[in-house]
Amino acid sequence: MDADFDAAVLGLALPPMVEAALAEAGAQRGDPVRAMAALMRAQSLAPEHPAVLIAFYRHHFYGHRLMMARDVARRALRVGARALGLPGVWREVPEAPLAGARHDAATRFYLFVLKGYAYLSLRLDDAVEARDALALLRALDPDDCVGAALLEAVRQRSLAGLGGDEDGDDTVYVQATGAAAWAQLPVAA
Repeated sequence: MDADFDAAVLGLALPPMVEAALAEAGAQRGDPVRAMAALMRAQSLAPEHPAVLIAFYRHHFYGHRLMMARDVARRALRVGARALGLPGVWREVPEAPLAGARHDAATRFYLFVLKGYAYLSLRLDDAVEARDALALLRALDPDDCVGAALLEAVRQRSLAGLGGDEDGDDTVYVQATGAAAWAQLPVAA
């Protein structure tokens, strides 16, 4: 795998101006407009850096802008696929196990992004996308290193009409599925 990509996933190898913009976005998270301005500056400087994508995902996800978070996940899937030598469109990725699901940063990044994408598709009531993304995730990660089985169980409960939290609160799903775990990947502050 690409050592530069591995460092990038861990929030390393950031140009100083990008690091500063991401730090500003984090400091401004209570002010979505200012946070977005800082994120846009970071994106203009490093549009495909994993740390920038993770920061954008977090901004949208925790701001409950799930459609926008899913759009970021799509971009991150293309970046991760490139690092792994996979097709850029996730639907074209062969259903074969990926080596390194436990330890390789690029592989884990891709798997967690795909899991986040599946989760967001569930939340956005895009049943076909969720089903297909989870099927691919289970094929790529047959040892279930990223916990797709639990997300599939949530999907099955939903199909059976058992749903989740009566208040519509996302917290139960996020904690149970770990679907936001890729958003927990470190980003230089």
